[in-house]
Amino acid sequence: MSDRPGPWTVSPVLLGVDDGDWLPVTSGESGAAVFRSADATRYAKCVPAADAAGLKAERDRVAWLNDQGVPGPQVLDWHSGEAGACLVTRAVSGIPADQVSTDDLRGAWERIADAVRRLHEVPVSQCPFRRGLDAMVAVARDVVARGAVNPEFLPVEQQNTPAAELLDRITLQVPGRREQEAADTVVCHGDLCLPNIILDPRTLDVSGFIDLGRLGLADRYADLALLLANARETWTDEERGRAADMAFAEKYGIDLDHDRLRFYLHLDPLTWG
Repeated sequence: MSDRPGPWTVSPVLLGVDDGDWLPVTSGESGAAVFRSADATRYAKCVPAADAAGLKAERDRVAWLNDQGVPGPQVLDWHSGEAGACLVTRAVSGIPADQVSTDDLRGAWERIADAVRRLHEVPVSQCPFRRGLDAMVAVARDVVARGAVNPEFLPVEQQNTPAAELLDRITLQVPGRREQEAADTVVCHGDLCLPNIILDPRTLDVSGFIDLGRLGLADRYADLALLLANARETWTDEERGRAADMAFAEKYGIDLDHDRLRFYLHLDPLTWG
């Protein structure tokens, strides 16, 4: 058993952030402790010292993306020491896209497609961060080897299949997918799901992208697979889901490759653990 403190033992105040009122945020699936300021204008993410390098990498990604003119959080403060590390960012004003009604999501859907396309159009030559296929597969190998795959993250039809078998299926496809990635690398969010897209509740415009710890150069389908699959959980039926996929693809400007979508949708759950 690890003797590292659990996230509930680490707070912004203990890590050197100002002693204002910080309220714990209970949503989210990372091991970090996340807090919101009482006035809802700032967020603080805190981790034990062992995880400080990962949080520093997220800080650098947030700062870099902000410099590219893509809407998102802004770095306000950073503390790191023996007790742990804490990143303070300015909150993106609005509401996560998974918390709006189905009708409002449909109203925002083409605007989301526009925002994702603009993110993917950031020049790759300017991006110092990578999250390519080989790196994702390496993470998946580690997660599977540790027996850390969460079955709830897997597609329903895969939840009773051994994780090692799922990884073998992925590995067989890697050479061909690597060629596709080389021809179609973009700046990817890395965890492009509805909770990480913030909408203005009045206009339904995209206010910004959040949770940027996995941002980096990758095949655009690593983003598209997650977003389209996550949105399918919102649409009321299969017909509406297909129509939404088509509307997204038309606005984004792409003919969707469903085999490629499926590949990344099956790889991503193996990288969390």
